[in-house]
Amino acid sequence: MSDKNKENKDNNDTDADEEDLAEGLEQKKTSGKKIIIIAAVAVLVLILGGGAAYFFMSSGDNEEGAIATDLEHGGQETDLEKTHKGDPLFVELEPMLVNLDTAGGKPKYLKLTIALEVDEQVSIEDINKKMPRIIDQFQTYLRQLRIDDLNGSAGMFRLKEELLIKVNDAVYPTRVNDVLFKEMLVNG
Repeated sequence: MSDKNKENKDNNDTDADEEDLAEGLEQKKTSGKKIIIIAAVAVLVLILGGGAAYFFMSSGDNEEGAIATDLEHGGQETDLEKTHKGDPLFVELEPMLVNLDTAGGKPKYLKLTIALEVDEQVSIEDINKKMPRIIDQFQTYLRQLRIDDLNGSAGMFRLKEELLIKVNDAVYPTRVNDVLFKEMLVNG
């Protein structure tokens, strides 16, 4: 009996070993499939995340703005929205006539026609409200100039830079990007 029990026990052990081996192989196959699935999901998440980041950081927000504009105004754009954000806007000042500092000599006059460059329509409205302050700053500065201060392109460049500083001081916190000379005459 002991030999039969041993044989049965050995047969049972062999069957159990084969079953354990089969289960182990199935687990390895399943765990390999799981790893592939997890890796595929991770790659998919990275691709979707990169696509979303690109969409939000690029021109996607411009399209959303256009859709929002259409919804807000029943499909019609206002004049402000027709102006592209990158396009400059200009505020033209009335021509200014000032007499220059000649230190007691024959009077000399400077006639200037200027345009101010800004980025936004709101800036134009703010500049128009502060126009008396701008004109005062310009007149005060221009009256102290001499003819020699305006000679050559270096003189024009210095005048332009000084007027830009003066106008930005006058309209702060609004910002003027450039002062453009439309006309500049020195008469004497």
